[in-house]
Amino acid sequence: MSSKTKYIFVTGGVTSSLGKGIISASLAKLLQARGFSVTIQKLDPYINVDPGTLNPYEHGECYVTDDGAETDLDLGHYERFLNVATSQDNNVTTGRIYQSVINRERRGDYLGKTVQVIPHITNEIKEHVLELGKDDTYDVVITEIGGTVGDIESLPFIESIRQLKWDLGEKVLFIHLTLIPYLSTSGELKTKPTQHSVKTLLEYGIQPDILVCRTEHHLADDLRKKIALFCNVEQKCVIESIDAKSIYEVPLLMQQEKLDVVVCEKLKLEGNENYELKKWNKFLKNLFEPKKTIDIALIGKYVELKDSYISIAESLIHAGAKNKTKVNINWIHSSKLEDEDIHQLLSKMNGIIVAPGFGSRAVEGKINAVKYARENNIPFLGICLGMQCAVVEFARNVIGLDGAHSTEIDPDSNHPVISMMEEQKKLKNLGGTMRLGAYDCHVKENSLLHDVYEKDIISERHRHRFEFNNVYIDDFEKHGIVFSGKNIKNNLMETIEYSQHPWFVGVQYHPEYKSTVVNPHPLFINFVKAGLKHHDKTLAIPASINS
Repeated sequence: MSSKTKYIFVTGGVTSSLGKGIISASLAKLLQARGFSVTIQKLDPYINVDPGTLNPYEHGECYVTDDGAETDLDLGHYERFLNVATSQDNNVTTGRIYQSVINRERRGDYLGKTVQVIPHITNEIKEHVLELGKDDTYDVVITEIGGTVGDIESLPFIESIRQLKWDLGEKVLFIHLTLIPYLSTSGELKTKPTQHSVKTLLEYGIQPDILVCRTEHHLADDLRKKIALFCNVEQKCVIESIDAKSIYEVPLLMQQEKLDVVVCEKLKLEGNENYELKKWNKFLKNLFEPKKTIDIALIGKYVELKDSYISIAESLIHAGAKNKTKVNINWIHSSKLEDEDIHQLLSKMNGIIVAPGFGSRAVEGKINAVKYARENNIPFLGICLGMQCAVVEFARNVIGLDGAHSTEIDPDSNHPVISMMEEQKKLKNLGGTMRLGAYDCHVKENSLLHDVYEKDIISERHRHRFEFNNVYIDDFEKHGIVFSGKNIKNNLMETIEYSQHPWFVGVQYHPEYKSTVVNPHPLFINFVKAGLKHHDKTLAIPASINS
């Protein structure tokens, strides 16, 4: 057990979606700025082993790490804030815990004892929590507990962190995020929901050290005093978390509230107290004071739940700020591009992104969007299935391969330009069996991709079963397609470009997973630049002609 690492546990009460992930990431950012090495972990109470088999409507985006773990979307926030890669150890579900315990029981590891929630499940959870603190790799490990206090599913996690408090003593800190609702009828902020939430936590044996209160209005001193009195915490430990213009403003708000100061006092952490978030503030200045504005169409079939594409949206924010440009994302359901007037929906766009996805629903709308971008010289970025749609569209409408398709959509296609990877064909289980994680990609010289990355070899994260069918390489190259990125080991075509288009790129990998505030992804930066050029070019055309 580590002699140095401190552990912070963040729980939530009253309602879900209060922003535990953003608070955890913001605190981690402040501690990192003080000079501490920090990582964040998410404990999810659902029984799925990982989010990989969950419908995006159920859980939002499935985030993928370098080591190939399919994880909760909050890990994306952790990486975007900290600029530090996470791994499979940073996300643990109830399903993974139970699977591990059952496997141990089958091996006979428990020597015939009756396997129970306490101690076997709770011990397994504690092992996973402490794993990140081994070898003193991190000064602080922040663990976010999914769900809300009182949920049946969360009880084993709550009991485990209660035990860790006894095991580790002063090395453990509890932060409870709760809601202070505003009643417009009486014009008051109400503390009772917070009191009840803390009472529930106390029933489980946990006294929160710090309360972070989500609110639409500022908390007056008398209200903070009341919360402190009824919840048994110091008044300086009642932290206001008011609504922000952007999630990236939250670290500064937490800094103003001295959340990091209180945490350091409680955990006896000594670091740089006079730190400055220069890069962060510069990013926010560019974000809030843009010079220009462009419109980007994000086309997918899960756009009703924007969390399904949250990493793409955040990557555009990062790239927009880097270019001092506000990026207006136009969320367009791909089914609309099957039936409605495409010109009306896309003609005013300065860039088009066709998003990742699976299955046949609304895929023809994505293919139509690719065609419109190609024919009208609008900057285009296709990601994963978006690249595959670009391949299908090009095969049909440029090369002339009638009926060309992906075998995922049409297994009997006469021209399967996208086909299942060989190693995927024998697999039966769907969970965790795709081509996952970071792989090297060799970049072709004198290509747009090389101009973007300025590297010969790049590493990007993947999540797919299907790939470009190499039988058709010659046909595509003859008609102007450049395969600018390849995985040499498996001879996989990772990227395509169209030489007769100003900016047309399809990537099999997911660049959005690696974009952070400090290091926006170069592909998105370049895409936004292309959007700016298209915007300026459009403005230069006389209105009568442009219409």
